[in-house]
Amino acid sequence: METKNDVKKLTRAALRGQAGMTMLEILIVLAILALVMAFLIGPRVMEWFGQSKKTLAGPMVDEYASKAYPLWSRDNMGKQCPDSLQDLAKYTNKEDPKDPWGNELLMVCGENAPEGVPNHFGVISKGEDGKLDTQDDIKSWERKNR
Repeated sequence: METKNDVKKLTRAALRGQAGMTMLEILIVLAILALVMAFLIGPRVMEWFGQSKKTLAGPMVDEYASKAYPLWSRDNMGKQCPDSLQDLAKYTNKEDPKDPWGNELLMVCGENAPEGVPNHFGVISKGEDGKLDTQDDIKSWERKNR
């Protein structure tokens, strides 16, 4: 026959063993939840990050075409086109004329500017694919929401 002390000892031993297992189970569940969240939320966050780059590129080309070029033109009377976008850098907050994807921004000026480009000066970002004349190109003269 078991005494009360024997029952208490058995109960304590069972509780001690159970407490360690419970912590391990919690850690496993948390790890599984973290993996599930990474697979569900991760792609959406990356999509938002890609959209933010596109959102940044538009104002960037606008800044060169609508703000920096007129200031450069005022300071360089008699010249129609700068030698490069680097000449306009002092009129912007940027030292390097690159889009959010790290590609060089392109300048169209004078005779090489397409028809309809205001002041015969425009700036192009090649977009996410880094290729010119594709659907994702961002052109300063085609932007509607400035």
